[in-house]
Amino acid sequence: MLKEPILEVSNLFKKFGGVIAVSDVSFSVMPGQIKAIIGPNGAGKTTTFNLITGVDSPTAGKIRFKGAEINGMKSYEIASKGISRTFQNVELFNNMSVSESVMVGRHPRTFSGMLSAAFRLPLSKHEEKLIAEDAMEWLEFFGLDAYAEDLAANLPFGQQRILEFARAMATNPELLLLDEPAAGLNISETEQVGEFIRKIREMGVTVILVEHDMSLVMDISDEIIVLNYGKLIAEGTPREIQNNADVIAAYLGE
Repeated sequence: MLKEPILEVSNLFKKFGGVIAVSDVSFSVMPGQIKAIIGPNGAGKTTTFNLITGVDSPTAGKIRFKGAEINGMKSYEIASKGISRTFQNVELFNNMSVSESVMVGRHPRTFSGMLSAAFRLPLSKHEEKLIAEDAMEWLEFFGLDAYAEDLAANLPFGQQRILEFARAMATNPELLLLDEPAAGLNISETEQVGEFIRKIREMGVTVILVEHDMSLVMDISDEIIVLNYGKLIAEGTPREIQNNADVIAAYLGE
């Protein structure tokens, strides 16, 4: 029996004023895949991520997660359904400790309300304890547990990138979107990112990444889609994409 796609994007459009950022884009992602979205600068990659995660709303088209339409939902509602992401630029609360930064990621999965938290009722205190324990487990997984009490702002840039992974995984996602996870990293750090992505997939999490580092993309991706000027121009395995004339033209010119 064939699996159903975990994510289906159908005829997606996004206009900003007179600019069409995404134009009639359709693709699907199967559970357990690592799928990359590549393309030149301005191709619509991050906009596509923003549409999937509720940062922006589509002008037209449908987005379905596990068969249910998520168009128009708020970002926190989409996160609670099992979709998490990182950002192109590191987005951390610099006044928080490393462990607190990961704990923030867990809050969409909590059940106690504002009053329970304000009055420190038993349910709220119990949840906070579980959240702290869960955060430490993720810090250990990503090798950041020794920095748990340090300010997130004081971590080296490469470790801040990994901290974003930990925070995203703390939401307990089924689908993880990584926006240029290797941006600004050296070769060794990029290789480490690739290993973490593989480990995340081994845990049963489906991964979509936007990335400019073609070595990383070709090394870890099961499938790749290519955007250019907001349009999908190719989709296939890494080998198929490497040999696609339209892709070569988009990157190198005719």
